Amino acid sequence: MRSVPLAPRRPAVAVYALLAAQVLAVACLTAFEETRGRWLARRLAALGGDHHAPPAQAVTGAASVFALLLILVVATTVAAAVAYLSWLVRARRSVAPSRSPVAPVLAAWLVPVVNLVAPPLMLHRLWRDSRPAGGGGGHWPVLLAAWWLSWLALSAVVAVRLLAGGGDDAGLTGLGPAELAGVAACAVLCAATVREVTRAQDPDVRRRRLTGARAGAGRQSQALISNQPSAAVSKRSS
Repeated sequence: MRSVPLAPRRPAVAVYALLAAQVLAVACLTAFEETRGRWLARRLAALGGDHHAPPAQAVTGAASVFALLLILVVATTVAAAVAYLSWLVRARRSVAPSRSPVAPVLAAWLVPVVNLVAPPLMLHRLWRDSRPAGGGGGHWPVLLAAWWLSWLALSAVVAVRLLAGGGDDAGLTGLGPAELAGVAACAVLCAATVREVTRAQDPDVRRRRLTGARAGAGRQSQALISNQPSAAVSKRSS
């Protein structure tokens, strides 16, 4: 039977923490957009690129806050992505210590077109290889599909925002409550998939699942043995 090293718990905790930080940063930026975004966008458009004009001094504070929030969103997003890839590499190494898992992970996420389908397939195979034979997990396909569809939808929204740009009425980034809800949902689903794979690789969880699977197989064997005498009696009586 294949032995599995300790589950990558610390990398998983880092993923949870950084996803939460990302959602918090996006929430702060969304709140700024809802309260000051359109006002600041109109003021900046009125300056016409002349940042030395006297009216520019009136928007310096708000522009600085916006820049700081934008940096926080980018920083937490990059950190969460790095933490997730690090967790994925370690989780793959747990089930295949002899193979180098870095190149396939980077290719799955960074190669265009391939990254539309490869990441969920890779994660599903990792989850399948991490589970003992006979383990449960009927909800996994639904969770995996929900996470990946939410990621694709969120990526499409971001791409449309970047390509379309925004006018004064759209604010500075176009973020709103709907986009914040999408980011939060994607982060929660991503954390849930990480938790499922990490739990599947946990030695204690694997031991309990193996014990349960063996107990179930034993009960089935006893039921078959107990049914054999009754079947023989019914044949003799007939």
